[in-house]
Amino acid sequence: MGILLFGAAKDIAGVPVLEKPEHIRDVATLRDWLYEAYPSLRQLRSVMIAVNRAYAADSQVISATDEIAVIPPVSGG
Repeated sequence: MGILLFGAAKDIAGVPVLEKPEHIRDVATLRDWLYEAYPSLRQLRSVMIAVNRAYAADSQVISATDEIAVIPPVSGG
């Protein structure tokens, strides 16, 4: 399954979905890979990672069938 990107994260990457590299097995490794591949993501105040529609800690294990989403800070009124 791919990595879904939303808001500013999608704008930075230039695509709405990324392929998850096979070596990524947890959220911390995913976050490191994203920051290396897209350094501008570091400029965002915070970037949350959701696994199967629930916010995930860096220790969360990721399997090949999990739905992964990258959610940048949002504002509302």
